[in-house]
Amino acid sequence: MVPSLFVCHGSPTLAIEENEYTRFLQGLGQQIKPEAVVIFTAHWESPTLTISSTDQAYETIYDFGGFSEELFKLTYPAKGSTTIAALLEQQFSNYGIKTKRDERRGLDHGSWVVLRRLYPQADVPVVQLSVNPYLPPQEQYKIGQAIKRLGKEDILVIGSGGTVHNLGMIRWGETTPEKWAVEFDDWLIEKVQQKNLDSLFKYEELAPHARLAVPSAEHLVPLFIALGSGSDHEVPTLLYRSYDHGTLSHICFRF
Repeated sequence: MVPSLFVCHGSPTLAIEENEYTRFLQGLGQQIKPEAVVIFTAHWESPTLTISSTDQAYETIYDFGGFSEELFKLTYPAKGSTTIAALLEQQFSNYGIKTKRDERRGLDHGSWVVLRRLYPQADVPVVQLSVNPYLPPQEQYKIGQAIKRLGKEDILVIGSGGTVHNLGMIRWGETTPEKWAVEFDDWLIEKVQQKNLDSLFKYEELAPHARLAVPSAEHLVPLFIALGSGSDHEVPTLLYRSYDHGTLSHICFRF
């Protein structure tokens, strides 16, 4: 049995940097050995929950600009799994959640940057899923609940996004985190560890600096999905926390 994870994917440069966070992710991948990975990425938005469906190796999508050429030479040729895609489709149908399949899309950087650190050999099958940031948090949580059984089958569910993600407030090169970013995450971490769903679902109203930390929801909703897919009996665990460029959170939860 494997847990579910929420992982902040940070900047695309995470794929080539060597630092405390990248070493943490490498170590985490050595600890958790899944048969396959199901990953919800903040960089694939769709009104209908969309499931990648292929048995071939994915193309690597470079959905960013302004970074070094080295990043654009990296690939992550993990293979997909139509078997697991079909399993997901059935599980979501059982919960009344409409889905569709995508047989052509590659892995965006919300997926491959994280996976390249966790499983650098690209030898674990991957199924990538979209997010709909306009659904309320309780609906995101329900998406996770629909696939709660996957951990028992050694399929690792990952929500890849960010807690504090406001590109307009990035402070390039700043190593000390902004006070407001820390205060938002302090609140969020406390509520997650308490599994205080009532407060989490109302984070926009209750969390300090919520609009500043989460100007748009696409990077936070993978947290609710991963939380919903986790164990009913385990207490959520904060595995890692740091910041880059003043406001960009590097947080990882285990559920």
